[in-house]
Amino acid sequence: MQTLTIVVPAYNEAHGLEAFHRRLSPVVAGLDLACSVLFVDDGSTDATWNRIRDLAARDPQVQGLRLSRNFGKEAALSAGIDHAESDAVVVIDADLQDPPERIPDLVAQWRAGYDVVYATRDAREGESPLKRLTAAAFYRMMERLSDTPLPRDTGDFRLLSRRAVHALRSLHERQRFMKGLFTWIGFRQTGIRYRRQARHQGRSKWSYWRLLNLAMEGITSFSVAPLRLATWIGLGSSLLAFAYGVWVFIKALIWGDPVRGYPTLVLVILFLGGVQLLALGVIGEYLGRMYAETKQRPLYFIEEHLGPTTRGPSDAVPQDLRSR
Repeated sequence: MQTLTIVVPAYNEAHGLEAFHRRLSPVVAGLDLACSVLFVDDGSTDATWNRIRDLAARDPQVQGLRLSRNFGKEAALSAGIDHAESDAVVVIDADLQDPPERIPDLVAQWRAGYDVVYATRDAREGESPLKRLTAAAFYRMMERLSDTPLPRDTGDFRLLSRRAVHALRSLHERQRFMKGLFTWIGFRQTGIRYRRQARHQGRSKWSYWRLLNLAMEGITSFSVAPLRLATWIGLGSSLLAFAYGVWVFIKALIWGDPVRGYPTLVLVILFLGGVQLLALGVIGEYLGRMYAETKQRPLYFIEEHLGPTTRGPSDAVPQDLRSR
């Protein structure tokens, strides 16, 4: 029988895990697959791990990974995918914004021959107009900037075939933007559409600041457009300054117009200084990511594991990461 692992990253989701499991259980029972559910506790500070323990004690299909600290959702996703030994993997959040009832649709497309089946949102309930606007702008910007455009309005909710999982494991980068990596690996990909619901309980962990940093991560990971933009801004500023200098010289030479230098000089200095700082900031973003990659630190550490594992005797450093 074919096997399926459902990877569920969770950070401070103690109050919502029971409701999530109640909705997921009948979906799993209705699949003609040998299913397991792998919860990944990303260093939660509440009782999330205790809830996962309780679920594992009641349901033999539930497994758990507890990371040694909060490494971020991208690392938690990677940990779950690294430890999923099955024919296919479904990634879904624990907040019930992505409906578990659509998992059979993902499985159907996988059985039709697709390696990556992603879920695209038709609507985003429970979110402010500003958040919907900024999310739409981000996906459309990535569509234009990246060499491998992201599907519009598509999050992490998707299914990955076995060879897609192996492809992701072979990527050694530490600065990981999973939405981009899911697309970058290629293979046969298709999507289904669904209506994203409001969170079942609690508040989103993604503040606007964290979302901005995630957008910066995605842009710098999959595009050099900011570097090119800095180059073109510098070139345009130089040409503009040269043309203005020629105009001032001709005006003074022909009409004897005295050069009123102070206000213009201050504006030019401030403008060029701002352009230089912008270019240095862009270069610094890329340089900082190169610095992080050269340190070759593991993506995560596992503090505790619930359920069977095939990763060898050490649960401190995953087998896939020891060779990286």
